[in-house]
Amino acid sequence: MHAISRVTERIEQIQTRIAERTPDTEGRFGAVLDAELRAGSDGSFQPPRTLAAAIRLSTSAQVGARLGAGNPVLGISSYGSSGFRPLGATPAEVRAPGNYGPLTPPAELSSFGNGTIPSTALAPIGVGGHRLWSPAAQSFQQMTAAAQAAGVNIGVTDSYRSIEGQRAVAAEKGLYSQGGLAATPGTSNHGWGIALDLDLDSEAQAWMRANGPRFGFVEDVPREPWHWTFRPASLF
Repeated sequence: MHAISRVTERIEQIQTRIAERTPDTEGRFGAVLDAELRAGSDGSFQPPRTLAAAIRLSTSAQVGARLGAGNPVLGISSYGSSGFRPLGATPAEVRAPGNYGPLTPPAELSSFGNGTIPSTALAPIGVGGHRLWSPAAQSFQQMTAAAQAAGVNIGVTDSYRSIEGQRAVAAEKGLYSQGGLAATPGTSNHGWGIALDLDLDSEAQAWMRANGPRFGFVEDVPREPWHWTFRPASLF
């Protein structure tokens, strides 16, 4: 995660340089950018072409076409007419909320138990102090990068939820089985670090329904359009 932070910082520095250059310098800009990218690689992450691909996410199509594709560092394999495609997870199968059935927790987390996962087994998602199981966290960051590039903001109100947190939510909102909005404590997908409650306006909700499954996230609970679970087809 530290390497990704360093890559992001480097991207921002280079984007500032991009903004300062006029269109008629594009030819010279290419050589300068290539040199800057090489200088920015110190062995702690992938070589320049992966950084160049990251810059593609937020620079012009003309510059993007020149920089190449593939970004193992940030987990983004390509960006084109079909949008971003994440590495390490297959797209989720799209079904109607309520038709997904029970979910088998990730094997590496099952020994801890729902809602009792140690912080060392979770990863930050880049929003506040929210954390998820690492593959879910990485895919979420890829997804929000894609959303931001499209001018869409995805907020987060809840992520991993401890057993104590599940009990508190159940007491406040009632059990789902009884008409409320909380899973029985100890059974919530939040307790496995694979579910998020998102803060979405109508545009963001539409974007998530169209694009979330490509990153493994699906709207799987009826009556809860804010609840999204990481359920890629071949990761569990």
